[in-house]
Amino acid sequence: MIRKILDALTIVTTILVLGILGGGFFTYNYLKSPQFQEKILNKILGEVKGLLPNVMDKSLPDMTGPSVPTNKIPGIPKL
Repeated sequence: MIRKILDALTIVTTILVLGILGGGFFTYNYLKSPQFQEKILNKILGEVKGLLPNVMDKSLPDMTGPSVPTNKIPGIPKL
Protein backbone atom coordinates (compact mmCIF):
# COMPACT_ATOMS: atom_id res chain seq x y z
CA MET A 1 0.00 0.00 0.00
CA ILE A 2 2.72 2.47 1.00
CA ARG A 3 4.73 1.42 -2.05
CA LYS A 4 1.89 2.48 -4.37
CA ILE A 5 1.57 5.86 -2.64
CA LEU A 6 5.31 6.47 -2.91
CA ASP A 7 5.32 5.47 -6.59
CA ALA A 8 2.43 7.86 -7.28
CA LEU A 9 4.22 10.70 -5.44
CA THR A 10 7.38 10.00 -7.42
CA ILE A 11 5.49 10.21 -10.70
CA VAL A 12 3.70 13.42 -9.66
CA THR A 13 6.96 14.98 -8.46
CA THR A 14 8.71 14.04 -11.70
CA ILE A 15 5.92 15.60 -13.76
CA LEU A 16 6.05 18.79 -11.68
CA VAL A 17 9.84 19.08 -11.95
CA LEU A 18 9.75 18.53 -15.71
CA GLY A 19 7.01 21.14 -16.01
CA ILE A 20 9.00 23.67 -14.03
CA LEU A 21 12.17 23.01 -16.03
CA GLY A 22 10.30 23.14 -19.34
CA GLY A 23 8.49 26.33 -18.36
CA GLY A 24 11.77 27.94 -17.33
CA PHE A 25 13.43 26.89 -20.58
CA PHE A 26 10.65 28.29 -22.76
CA THR A 27 10.42 31.47 -20.67
CA TYR A 28 14.18 32.04 -20.99
CA ASN A 29 14.05 31.50 -24.75
CA TYR A 30 11.07 33.86 -25.06
CA LEU A 31 12.80 36.58 -23.06
CA LYS A 32 15.95 36.26 -25.17
CA SER A 33 14.07 36.30 -28.49
CA PRO A 34 14.49 39.36 -30.72
CA GLN A 35 10.71 39.71 -31.05
CA PHE A 36 10.24 40.09 -27.29
CA GLN A 37 13.16 42.50 -26.98
CA GLU A 38 11.79 44.61 -29.83
CA LYS A 39 8.35 44.63 -28.21
CA ILE A 40 9.74 45.81 -24.86
CA LEU A 41 11.98 48.39 -26.56
CA ASN A 42 9.00 49.83 -28.44
CA LYS A 43 6.96 50.07 -25.22
CA ILE A 44 9.79 51.80 -23.35
CA LEU A 45 10.52 54.21 -26.19
CA GLY A 46 6.82 55.01 -26.49
CA GLU A 47 6.70 55.94 -22.81
CA VAL A 48 9.88 58.00 -23.04
CA LYS A 49 8.68 59.85 -26.14
CA GLY A 50 5.47 60.68 -24.31
CA LEU A 51 7.36 62.14 -21.34
CA LEU A 52 10.27 63.72 -23.21
CA PRO A 53 8.54 66.77 -24.75
CA ASN A 54 7.26 67.89 -21.35
CA VAL A 55 10.68 67.56 -19.77
CA MET A 56 12.52 69.23 -22.63
CA ASP A 57 10.23 72.29 -22.62
CA LYS A 58 10.79 72.94 -18.93
CA SER A 59 14.52 72.33 -18.61
CA LEU A 60 16.17 73.74 -21.74
CA PRO A 61 17.10 77.43 -21.68
CA ASP A 62 16.34 79.76 -24.59
CA MET A 63 19.97 80.83 -24.93
CA THR A 64 23.23 79.40 -23.70
CA GLY A 65 26.74 80.76 -23.35
CA PRO A 66 29.82 79.65 -25.26
CA SER A 67 30.83 76.05 -24.85
CA VAL A 68 34.52 76.87 -24.31
CA PRO A 69 35.66 79.90 -22.30
CA THR A 70 37.26 82.55 -24.49
CA ASN A 71 39.62 83.81 -21.76
CA LYS A 72 43.31 83.20 -22.30
CA ILE A 73 44.38 79.96 -20.65
CA PRO A 74 47.73 80.31 -18.81
CA GLY A 75 50.54 78.21 -20.23
CA ILE A 76 52.40 75.43 -18.53
CA PRO A 77 55.40 76.75 -16.59
CA LYS A 78 58.81 75.60 -17.83
CA LEU A 79 60.99 73.71 -15.39
